[in-house]
Amino acid sequence: MLQYLVILLDDTAPAFCHADNPLSERFLMPEETLRRALLFGMKENMMVQFVYPDYELPDGHRRLIESVESVKIGRDIAVYNGVPEKIETSAAVVRLSIEDLIAGAQQIAGLLPQTQNLNICLTDIHNFRDEQAEAYSKALSILNAELLQLFRSGQPHRINILTDRLQLKEMHNCGAGVTNITLAPNGKFYLCPAFYYDERTGLSNRMNHANPSSSRSVGDMVNGLQIPNQQLLQLNHAPLCRICDAYHCNRCIWLNNRLTWDNNTPSRQQCVLAHLERNASRDLQQQLKAAGMDGGEEIKHIDYIDPFDVRVQF
Repeated sequence: MLQYLVILLDDTAPAFCHADNPLSERFLMPEETLRRALLFGMKENMMVQFVYPDYELPDGHRRLIESVESVKIGRDIAVYNGVPEKIETSAAVVRLSIEDLIAGAQQIAGLLPQTQNLNICLTDIHNFRDEQAEAYSKALSILNAELLQLFRSGQPHRINILTDRLQLKEMHNCGAGVTNITLAPNGKFYLCPAFYYDERTGLSNRMNHANPSSSRSVGDMVNGLQIPNQQLLQLNHAPLCRICDAYHCNRCIWLNNRLTWDNNTPSRQQCVLAHLERNASRDLQQQLKAAGMDGGEEIKHIDYIDPFDVRVQF
């Protein structure tokens, strides 16, 4: 059931996940479209998440936005491309490459005390190489050391790639098209912002064959949502993911679609990175328990970093 409505207020609103936003010209969602979007969200009992551009919105837009309870990405939640010098909000998204995370692990560790919730978003998962695995694990160990100190001082700060797995007992993925849907400035729905960017840049559509080749829309507020084969976005239709315990993995359907041509089948890159993080979470859990603190339900030892390497009867 859809629970969240993500509203891109402008074409230049920042990317906050894996896909870059290539759009540079302003295109503000018309006020009437925004009004109808909020009415849609209210009727469907959905929590609204606004994605702000870097300029001040007109008074009419601001009044509409303040009329509903919401999360404001780009305002309450800061978005950074690359490792910032400091963070001044209680929640932040840091988008960076794998190599930038590896090289900047110490700097990122220094940011952890500055914000309660830090979300790391890797922008080049498609380029990940197995040769980077050891360096990535070492970078996660550096972050773990800082997290351990924060936990010891009574400040259990959150960083998605390490602490989320400590709390989870089942898959908690992105949920695009399942728990959340995106409304773009053109008044159309998309599974997530990345599919809107693909449409705007003219990339062909391998998934939604009911629409023209470059159309990634899955409906609008007039005709409603029309998600083709929606069941194939569900976890229970993902044989690999439903037996996996890297519960924090985003399981990004945009990356799946791009790298494996199947929405529900992650690429090796996603799986390996998620399992390196899972194992680092287990290391943190063991250190917390050794220090007499609760690290959550036990994360078991495994001897693989890609579920495809394990022979499982589906």
